[in-house]
Amino acid sequence: MIHKTFDNRTPAIISPENYRSGKKLADTCILTFSCEVRDNALEQFPAQKAGALNSVNGPVPIYVMPYKGRNVAFFMCPITAPVAAMSLEEASQLLGATNFIMFGSCGVLDSDIAQGKLIVPTHAYRDEGVSYHYRPADTSYIPIPTSDFIAQTFEEMGLPHVQGRTWTTDAFYRETRGNMEARRAEGCIAVEMECAALQAVCDFRGYKYYPFLISSDLLDSPQWDRRILGNDDERTHQLKTFYVALELAAKL
Repeated sequence: MIHKTFDNRTPAIISPENYRSGKKLADTCILTFSCEVRDNALEQFPAQKAGALNSVNGPVPIYVMPYKGRNVAFFMCPITAPVAAMSLEEASQLLGATNFIMFGSCGVLDSDIAQGKLIVPTHAYRDEGVSYHYRPADTSYIPIPTSDFIAQTFEEMGLPHVQGRTWTTDAFYRETRGNMEARRAEGCIAVEMECAALQAVCDFRGYKYYPFLISSDLLDSPQWDRRILGNDDERTHQLKTFYVALELAAKL
């Protein structure tokens, strides 16, 4: 059975330590999925390129910038669990970072959640493959230990938000109505493609993971409702949310 692939008895043949720089460039790294967020950050802050994640798809530059007395790293993370997990693993070795803040858009499973609202995951449903290589298949949901800290920080900042479970899936075009209703019945309010995997990686490596999401499209409707997905409103929310991530980083 494929979910029996977790192996903590023998060493990995290929290790992210191959990317270790030996430098401590930043304790905290922000993962954004938006090229516009990345470009705006480069325009607004004195960021310096610290290195890159290299593959046949081309390099993914990683930047470090000063913010409120500390260095904070950021990069545009590729979407989907496998590539995001590899990127986090390699970035941790390049930077020496142990705190990872991730934000991005998500679909919502509750029509009462307004578009653009911040969502703080409490648990992530493991409908992907990566997490089963980083922890046993003993539970369908991975808890997000930092959820209450993030929510409290948002309270202090006066940011409207909602906490709840999220559904992490590998199959964007197989988010069926039956699966959506099953996840919603279990308390999921959002669907995305990375949270369960990145939490599993961070748990395995002893890192801290701080995810939050932006309500974008809606699955809880007779037909799929795009809402703000891909439009200027979504981009505005994404750009503003980078500053939220920076304030969160300043507290770590």
